[in-house]
This record gives sequence, C-alpha cells and structure tokens, in this order.
Amino acid sequence: MSNKLEGFVKDNKKEFEVKGPSAGLWDKIVAELDKEEEEKKPKKSIKLYQWVSIAAMLLISVGVYFTYTYKQANNAIDIAHVSPEFSKKEVRVASQIEEKKDSLAVYATANPELYQSFTEDLKNLDAEYEKLKAELQKTPNQLFVVKAMVKNREMQLQVLQQQLMIINQVNQYKKESI
Repeated sequence: MSNKLEGFVKDNKKEFEVKGPSAGLWDKIVAELDKEEEEKKPKKSIKLYQWVSIAAMLLISVGVYFTYTYKQANNAIDIAHVSPEFSKKEVRVASQIEEKKDSLAVYATANPELYQSFTEDLKNLDAEYEKLKAELQKTPNQLFVVKAMVKNREMQLQVLQQQLMIINQVNQYKKESI
C-alpha cells in the first residue's frame, strides 16, 4: 500500500506544488485560532475584595459628609451663646410680638387694607432680623450684632403697639360716627 501511495505522490507531485493551499484555508485557520484564544482568556470579574473596597470607600465618604454637615449645624451661633442677658430679653420681646400679631390678626377682617400695610412693615423688619441673624455667624463683633437683633425685635414690638393703637382709634372713630 505504501508503494501505491508513493507512486501516486510521484505522479502528481507537480499538481501538489503548483496549487498549494487555498486562500480561504488560511482565513479559516486564523479564525479558529482567534476563537481558541478568546475561550482561553479568563473573563474579568469583580472579585470580593474589590466589592469590599468599593463599599468601604462609599461608607467612608458618607461618614465624612455627615460629620461635616453635623459640625456645620452645631457651629451655628445664637444669641444665648453671645449674651444670656440679651437672649432672655429677645425671648420676652418675641413672645410679646406674637401676642400683638395675634391681636392684630383679629382686626384684619374688619380692615384688610390697613392690615396689609401693617404686615408689610413687619415683613421688612423681620427680613432685617434674618439678615442680622445670618451676619451673627460671620462677624467678629457678635455682641454688637446681638444688640442690633434685640433692638430690631423691640422696634417690631413698638410698631405693633402703634398699629394696634391706630386700629383702636379707627374703631373708636367708627363707633362715634355711627
């Protein structure tokens, strides 16, 4: 059998050398090799220690954020920190202001235009108070700002007392003219 094979190869030797392998054969071989390489490559996956490190970084970041915001909230300065005496006075005047505002609101139904103009004045004074309160956090002369805040509250109380007096006079005038 090997003689027959050798004879066939000798007879057809020229045909083997001339034709060679087809161009498509090499493409198939390269494609097959690429498939094998892809199968051999390990798939990249996130390992447990990577997940733990990501979770730790997230936990640390959240902790730092909340610590920072907590410190910011606790650093707020109020009147009691600067002067307990002025704090007591401010609380007393603020409660009187609320009482007067309630009394003024009772008269609002009878004189809505007058009430509207009165509330505008109070809103302006209250806006100034809020500005002073914000300035208290930044200023080095806190006692000066606290005095201004208390003075603002006293002005609000005076304005409310004057407004109530005006409303009483208007009501008195209406009663007399009827």
